Parts: sequence; C-alpha cells; structure tokens
Amino acid sequence: MNAPDLRPHVTRAQEWIATLIDGVTPADLDLPTPCADFNVRDLLQHLFAVEKRVESVGLIGTIADVPTSLPLPSGDLGAGFRIAAAAAIAPWDDDRLTSIVTVPFGTLPGAAALGAYLSEHIVHGWDLAVATGQPSETDEDIATIALQAMTNALPAEPRGGDIPFDAPVEPAADAGPTEQLANWTGRSRAVSGRVKNRAAGA
Repeated sequence: MNAPDLRPHVTRAQEWIATLIDGVTPADLDLPTPCADFNVRDLLQHLFAVEKRVESVGLIGTIADVPTSLPLPSGDLGAGFRIAAAAAIAPWDDDRLTSIVTVPFGTLPGAAALGAYLSEHIVHGWDLAVATGQPSETDEDIATIALQAMTNALPAEPRGGDIPFDAPVEPAADAGPTEQLANWTGRSRAVSGRVKNRAAGA
C-alpha cells in the first residue's frame, strides 16, 4: 500500500477529542465555537455523527444515510464518544484502505478518505478546545500530517459555495500546526468574550 496508514493517527485524534469532551460541562453546551454553524452542543452532535460516518465508510464504502448530526447519548459523553470512536475505526482493514470509497467530498481510495477524516477530527477538536477554554494543540506529528494534506487538497481560493470553507486566516506568529490547520479552513479564535476569558483562566 503506497498511501500512509493513518489508522493510528485517527485513533490518537479521537482520543484527544474524547479527553476534551471529558472537560465539557453542561454550562458549556450553549457556548459558541469558531465554527459559525455550531455551538458546543451542535459540535458534539456532529462529532458523534462523524464517528458513525467513518464506521459506515469502513463497513460498506459509503456514508449511506448517516446524517451530519446525531443525538447525544445519555450519561458520560466522553465514554460514549470513546465507544463510538472505537466502533468507527474497527472496520478499517487493509482492504478498505486500498479500495475506492464514496464520501461527501468525492470518490477516492479509502486511505485518502481516512486522511480527510483525520483533518476533520483535528479541526473540530480545535473548535471544541477553543470554545471551552482547553489546550487546543493536539500532537504535533499528527497535526502536521493533517495540515500538509489539507493545504495540498484544499486550495486557498475559491472558497464558499460548493467548497464549504471560508477564506484562510493568517496564522498568529505562535500558532502551532493544529491552529494553522484550523486557520487554513477559515477559522479563527474570534469567538465570544466569555470563551476567551475562560481560556485565559478567568
């Protein structure tokens, strides 16, 4: 297989997100996130749907009828996400990595689709971390891989319309690769003052 095997990288990104979910409180659920379409509750519902979509692609090669948002499970959300994440990556055997799959962003080899899902996990993890005032850089090596892949796959322009991303944001001088990836997808830290105060430890 010529493409890199990103299954361990996705697993690490999933666990990072699960750790962030562990840090979410009920009071956080209505907070805005850097993704204009989502507050924290919406983002969590979308993340659970992403896991189900990754699982579906691993099983049958398409997302089938999995929606973009799923109801949150009852009980411990971090534990629920870990269960969903394990189920998502379990069907991705070597054959799925080399087969052609159909996902919302195209028809391509499974390994390439999994790379796109790695980027999605990291970007949405950053969204969640910034919104809830938690550390927002995941492991540098997996973020760098996702950043390189996304800058190659997603041009700076055009954006909007059929390309569901805003224009890139100039990274801060001290931005790490996770934030740089989020910036490339049009996100910035310009969210509510309450979020920024919590992020600063207020």
